[in-house]
Amino acid sequence: MHLFLALLTLLPIGILSSPIWGPQDQSQHYDVIIVGGGPSGLSALSGLARVRRKALLIDSGEYRNLLTRHVHDVIGSDGVTPAYFRWKARQQISEYPTVSMMNGTVTQITQLNSSAFSISDAAGNRYTSRKVVLGTGLRDLLPSTPGIAENWARGIYWCPWCDGYEHRDQPLGLLGRIESIFGLAHEVETLDTDIIAFTNGSLTSEGLQTLSKAQPDWQSIVKVYNIQVDNRTITEIERIQDGGVVNNVTTKTEYDKFLVHFDDGTAVERGAFFTGWPSVQASTLGTSMGIAPVGNKLTNNITTMATNIQGAYAVGDANMDGSTNVPHAMWSGKRAAVDIHLAIASEDLESAIAAAGLSKRNDNSLSDRDLLLQYIGEDFEKLWK
Repeated sequence: MHLFLALLTLLPIGILSSPIWGPQDQSQHYDVIIVGGGPSGLSALSGLARVRRKALLIDSGEYRNLLTRHVHDVIGSDGVTPAYFRWKARQQISEYPTVSMMNGTVTQITQLNSSAFSISDAAGNRYTSRKVVLGTGLRDLLPSTPGIAENWARGIYWCPWCDGYEHRDQPLGLLGRIESIFGLAHEVETLDTDIIAFTNGSLTSEGLQTLSKAQPDWQSIVKVYNIQVDNRTITEIERIQDGGVVNNVTTKTEYDKFLVHFDDGTAVERGAFFTGWPSVQASTLGTSMGIAPVGNKLTNNITTMATNIQGAYAVGDANMDGSTNVPHAMWSGKRAAVDIHLAIASEDLESAIAAAGLSKRNDNSLSDRDLLLQYIGEDFEKLWK
């Protein structure tokens, strides 16, 4: 493989610069188009920029973490706002001349053949690319209970790693159906010992049967972590203090306070909540183009991020590897960029060899020197002078 890549640098520029397929208007044709401008999409674009691939990122501006106060657990950027994180990433990536970014909503992706996709956006623009990366994320399915959507990501969270530390040593609540709520206890038990699981009426005989299958050791979890279980029906979650205002920057502490109101007229105070509600794909682009779903994720190779559609990759929360956090999203974007770069290089090598009328090495008895002589003739000797 290293020999073929070395050969690639010796072949005529005209061959190397010719894409396998492309429209007449090359300004609208890219090596890669990335859909989604969150951490995974930005990371993929950065990785492609570093190896001078022509890539375009199209960002709808809709983010799962849109309302989250700060980015955490990202080395070098801990505590910045999500908006600043994205802005800084865009600023740094914009210094690379082969990549570009635009705001817009992709409405359709069509695979034209094994080496080309057609991408359309809501403004009527049409682009083509050799590869596509979907960093389209997930959307949380929030209950209609008053106070939940209004306070989502600002005291009511889905990720303890992302937002738990700021609420350590505060009374916590777990929100979700009975079958999913106790798994959260494993994740938050180091944050505080005052934990109430609000099961909101789902603690029924049927719910217990489902729970016993999903979490067989749930009774041990309740006892070991001293979790209180409150099955009353929640009518409202009322904010009585805003941790975005009342906080301690030095100690990284946010002091949110809520009242959980029940249908019997009583209420319980909590400092923050972690949830076990389901999520779905934020976009239908992946499944519409034929990427197989698995649960609420897009099926892909979690080593390369490649999906079952040749040339299409899924990264970030949307992909099936089961991890949903910013460092992981960035890793998945970079991993896709590496695989894409090498895949395109291999395709270009095949194209260059075919265009030059050459043949692949099929005689293992030839030395590397003899193989190069076979490809480029006696001019090879000039390289050593």
